[in-house]
Amino acid sequence: MDHAAKWKTPLLKHPYPKLFPLLMLASLFYFCSGIIQVNKTVEEVAVLSCDYNISTKELTEIRIYWQKDDEMVLAVMSGKVQVWPKYKNRTFTDVTDNHSIVIMALRLSDNGKYTCIIQKIEKGSYKVKHLTSVMLLVRADFPVPSITDLGNPSHNIKRIMCLTSGGFPKPHLSWLENEEELNAINTTVSQDPETELYTISSELDFNMTNNHSFLCLVKYGNLIVSQIFNWQKSEPQPSNNQLWIIILSSVVSGIVVITALTLRCLVHSKYYRTIILTLIPGSPNSISMGQRLSEVLASVIASSRFMETLVSHLCVSPSSVHPLDRRFSDTYYVPRSLLGTGVTSMSNRSPQDTF
Repeated sequence: MDHAAKWKTPLLKHPYPKLFPLLMLASLFYFCSGIIQVNKTVEEVAVLSCDYNISTKELTEIRIYWQKDDEMVLAVMSGKVQVWPKYKNRTFTDVTDNHSIVIMALRLSDNGKYTCIIQKIEKGSYKVKHLTSVMLLVRADFPVPSITDLGNPSHNIKRIMCLTSGGFPKPHLSWLENEEELNAINTTVSQDPETELYTISSELDFNMTNNHSFLCLVKYGNLIVSQIFNWQKSEPQPSNNQLWIIILSSVVSGIVVITALTLRCLVHSKYYRTIILTLIPGSPNSISMGQRLSEVLASVIASSRFMETLVSHLCVSPSSVHPLDRRFSDTYYVPRSLLGTGVTSMSNRSPQDTF
């Protein structure tokens, strides 16, 4: 404790009042020669160089002061180092590297201009031998924004929201489509009083009947993060009743086509005629039934020119030469005049005379 008291007393009486004029000199130096800028993010480590080389032997003859704006950060006097409470346990000096100071676990509050002042004793008093300033910019990077669907505030209108948080410095958000800025709604920016980090969000309404590609753009400092939202308009879907009608129509059409093809093949086959008339030998009812069936089939097929052409390629015509034709070359056909009379005697006639 006694050692600490002795340490503080000379600092309060002698060097500190003189630091304010030195700050004016630092400002003058900044405008004349420019200033070094160091960019870091939260929790990183910053190394700020004093840019002055001296030997270890000379450390007892100089004083080194590091201060940020109007507050002290670190001081080296007679080779001993003192760190101020705000930077305690995370700041130290590196005499081997141009008397730099190293600040660890950076906070947003560490933003600012740091000035290094070196005094050297001459003729019994300390005089300024070197002065330099470094601008430290600490930022917190925003994550890539998220875009969420907020529903439909009105018919054919969709509302979406873009949000990102945990960044610094203060951000600006804009919506773009085809490189043109859109009118957003409910844009809000808030800052956490403890962490000093920002949160920003913005909403956008658009017409659902058109295709869209939106860009949510967030700028902070000289950095940018963005997110894209694509919207494809939905095609009209048939109702349940329309869907059933389509299904039933397809099924019925398929049945009609298959039935027509089958019956047409039977009509064009002379073996069909033989089977109909010999199914129940000597039965007038069988002959009458065959006659009616043939007449119905003939009227159905005659109504479709398309079927006529299609079947001509698929079915066996009466004039086709087929091995079975030889086997049934003596088939008898019943004339129209004998159908339904019960007469079973048949003459050898051509298929054209049968029905």
